[in-house]
Amino acid sequence: MRVHFCGTRGSTPAPGPEFVRYGGHTSCVALATGAGTPAPTLLLDAGTGVRTVSALLGCQPFRGTILLTHLHWDHILGLPFFESGDHPDAQVTLRLPAQADGTDAESTLARMMSPPFFPIGPHQLRGRWTFDVLPPDESAEGGFAASGFRVVAKDVPHKGGHTVGYRVTDGRHTIAYIPDHCPTQIGPGPDGWGEYHPAVLELARDVDLLIHDAHLLAEEVATQASFGHAAADYAVELGRRAGAQRVALFHHRPDRNDEALDALVQRFSSSTVPVIGAADGLELAW
Repeated sequence: MRVHFCGTRGSTPAPGPEFVRYGGHTSCVALATGAGTPAPTLLLDAGTGVRTVSALLGCQPFRGTILLTHLHWDHILGLPFFESGDHPDAQVTLRLPAQADGTDAESTLARMMSPPFFPIGPHQLRGRWTFDVLPPDESAEGGFAASGFRVVAKDVPHKGGHTVGYRVTDGRHTIAYIPDHCPTQIGPGPDGWGEYHPAVLELARDVDLLIHDAHLLAEEVATQASFGHAAADYAVELGRRAGAQRVALFHHRPDRNDEALDALVQRFSSSTVPVIGAADGLELAW
């Protein structure tokens, strides 16, 4: 498995010289499976970072699956600007969490991507696109197939709409992707950072890599967790409790610059589970 971090920022892009090393694109992770340097076939979220996936594909058409965790702007804003997806020969399956009002996937996306907010609708993307909600057995133990991977989706608490986290495996290696998570929404938990509830523990159990919301510092939880995010400390402790081999801090605040993120990662230098700061352009492979 090869993991490409294409966008690691949360809420809004973060341009400027103080954000160069960790990057300013919003959430997108591209996954590839196979020998050598295979092209990605599974994309997790489509923030502005999805634009960089085209370079990974050599500007060839994307043929694969996009899975959205939820529909906040920072996770979908790059979708109409994804050159390899908006290509005459593209073949794309896009799936998103079912909406409480029962609106179908394409109509849901069109609320953001259509006039007067945008010049075209989802149905006008070139290539062959299929829009759907996640399968009804999204929480089943075996999960569902997605472009060479098996995926399990589970609901996680987050403010402002149905949100899921994903557990993805290629049969040999497994990652968990939980980019937006507000664990304090269901209680303070043992540390005051939020509950370690069964859904996230199951998603993260014994994974090779846990990619988790680290939008906040522990000292920011009391005043800012109501916006819907987790502390980096929670992410690391979740990784330890779940037996993850490594934790990638993800969904960085748009005002947290390179120096501040270096300091955040350094906080966990003595952690029993290795901790890295996810950065745009970082690649991990097993």
